[in-house]
Amino acid sequence: MANLLSYVLFLVLRTYAAPPEYIQVWPGGSTPAPGDVDNETVTPSLVPPPGTSKHKPHSIIIGVRKGGTRALLEMLDIHPEVAAAATEVHFFDWDENYAKGFEWYREQMPYSYPNQITVEKTPGYFTSPVAPARIHAMNSSIRLLLILRDPTERVISDYTQVYFNRLENHKPVQAIENMLVKNGALNTRYKAIQRSLYDVHMRNWLQHFPLEQIHIVDGDTLIHDPLPELQRVERFLDLPPRIVASNFYFNQTKGFYCIRSDGHERCLHESKGRPHPPVNSTVLRQLRLYLRQHNRNFYRLIGRTFNWQ
Repeated sequence: MANLLSYVLFLVLRTYAAPPEYIQVWPGGSTPAPGDVDNETVTPSLVPPPGTSKHKPHSIIIGVRKGGTRALLEMLDIHPEVAAAATEVHFFDWDENYAKGFEWYREQMPYSYPNQITVEKTPGYFTSPVAPARIHAMNSSIRLLLILRDPTERVISDYTQVYFNRLENHKPVQAIENMLVKNGALNTRYKAIQRSLYDVHMRNWLQHFPLEQIHIVDGDTLIHDPLPELQRVERFLDLPPRIVASNFYFNQTKGFYCIRSDGHERCLHESKGRPHPPVNSTVLRQLRLYLRQHNRNFYRLIGRTFNWQ
């Protein structure tokens, strides 16, 4: 009897010490020895906290790539009534995932309590020609979040991410000017430039959703003063105001705001906020000139302007 009571007490303590997302129960009921956790043959089953379940998203951060989607999700996750998906699911923009069906999609979501909304983010949705119609087919009244930054800076940030990814994988890299210019002219077919044509992609979304269902977050403002942008998102999602100024602190070393929540502090991954490479001034001027008309078209579409160069 004493052994049984000890085992029950052990299970209770382990349950309450587990992360809120799930409780790990190991095969056989025993905790693995140190070093065994990384062994692929030792796999815990995940038991959801009582009273939780998985739901398809109530809101989706649809983009844009290198616009600040990760920062937005991490900051929104401060809110106690938000359950954020941990990874980018790529359900609506990748055919192989979409073919798996909505039930598969729901299973990729986090466990949430009845008072929480589920939020997913996949930046590739915004520039996908098929994502708007597919999301509309799932939920025509869903609320969409779109975070944008200066499109020229976004192009350079896009290049920077690919540049470092290729370096880490020991692949050859090219100077940014070689990507931006082809045969002496601006390479408008360069994917990074195509992703910054906000007006082109927005027209596709507005064919399926009214503008009132798409809340646009100013990514440049979010970096320098996150609270007002997060408060606007709370109102858009009908969330009670819970995010406050003390949830953010400026990290002098990293050069951007980090998060303080539940007694813990965390910053975005070191891959975020990497310094941009210098760009030839003539090439940069060509890029800005090309994007300027697209920016004006975008302003007319949404009835709003931004301080983009």
